[in-house]
Amino acid sequence: MEKIILVCLAVCALISVFTTFFILYTLITESSAFFKEVSFVHFFTTTEWTALFSGEQQKFGILPLIAGTCLVTLIAAVIAIPIGLASAIYLSEYAHERVQKIVKPVLEVLAGIPTIVYGFFAVTFVTPILKKLIPSLDTFNALSAGIVVGIMIVPMVASLSEDAMMSVPNRIREAAYALGSTKLEVALRVVLPAAISGITASFVLALSRAIGETMIVTIAAGATPTLSLDPTGSIQTMTAFIVQASTGDVSYESVAYRSIYAVGITLFLMTFVMNLLAEYIAKRFREEYE
Repeated sequence: MEKIILVCLAVCALISVFTTFFILYTLITESSAFFKEVSFVHFFTTTEWTALFSGEQQKFGILPLIAGTCLVTLIAAVIAIPIGLASAIYLSEYAHERVQKIVKPVLEVLAGIPTIVYGFFAVTFVTPILKKLIPSLDTFNALSAGIVVGIMIVPMVASLSEDAMMSVPNRIREAAYALGSTKLEVALRVVLPAAISGITASFVLALSRAIGETMIVTIAAGATPTLSLDPTGSIQTMTAFIVQASTGDVSYESVAYRSIYAVGITLFLMTFVMNLLAEYIAKRFREEYE
């Protein structure tokens, strides 16, 4: 029985490895065919993206898509990091155990809501409220999408940060209290620095999740690839373009079709670098206690 279990576990691990390998193989193969027709320099330096146009109007400068993705991610970070970190501090340092058992699962329910529901929430609820405050706001805009993406990743920031803070030994808190520190001082000056590696890793992982978000930005942010940092206007992210091109009348093996994979591998590399950064930060600043 032990040998059977060992074999099953090994097979599951190998399935994960081979799945990742074949995903990379697909992206690299199709992207290579794309870059035979469009140069790297043109792809990463020009500022016009009209991949779904025809003839001479077809341009493949990915910078507008990267700018739109980064703008939504930045807005999401402004929303998610303060709220998520404050929630983690409350759950870890202030909340009664009974309150923790209720609040934390309810908070994590947000992570289980389908992202397409978040997208409709952004268009039908958040955008009308923002329009009352900003009359010039477009119906489809980066601000609404970024706010809702931020709300979506709050549970990830809160849960991972709270886990990191809970791993700090109580004796460190007790030593700080013995020196006359208040609860707020213990939370901000003792526990927070001690858990900084896990907290920072939660930020990076949550932002990598925001970069790869698809349905919210597809529904709420628009489909206008513009190199602009104006959050009130319509933009297009990399994931939104992939959805638009995949559901359109793009002929198989055309340059426009292969541009999907070029954008996909760019997005993959961005999230991969973010995950490596999170792992490096976690190892570099990890505090170990005996």
